[in-house]
Amino acid sequence: MGFTRGLMVGMYRRRGNAMRINGQPLILLTTVGARSGQRRQVLLSRFPDAQASSGWLVTATAGGSAAHPAWFINMARNPDKVWVEIDGREMLVRPESLRGAERDEAWGRIVELAPSFGPYKTKTDRQIPVVRLSPIEGAQS
Repeated sequence: MGFTRGLMVGMYRRRGNAMRINGQPLILLTTVGARSGQRRQVLLSRFPDAQASSGWLVTATAGGSAAHPAWFINMARNPDKVWVEIDGREMLVRPESLRGAERDEAWGRIVELAPSFGPYKTKTDRQIPVVRLSPIEGAQS
């Protein structure tokens, strides 16, 4: 893990829900590298999932770049090895990329909550994925 990323993860672990970017709470996502097989961590803005009482939505914006972020590729290749950490608790989650109208509605809610996400849509030709992360009850991390 790079120095800056490690510093941010440390801050997140100390501050928890108090740490926000653009007003949005964060989630620490851990995936397993598609090629390396190593655990990789990234902090992402998290959004409430209007369709589920537990779980969160995250977006694979990559700042509007042409390529999907590495964590999204890792998740697609190893969907059974995805964890989130919130309030010092790590839990296994089931990732689901939203599609069609469900994805579009979720994207609209995300942009309402975080208007800074809106311009990402015009910076890239790819459709920005919206991923539902649902806790797997009874799973050990």
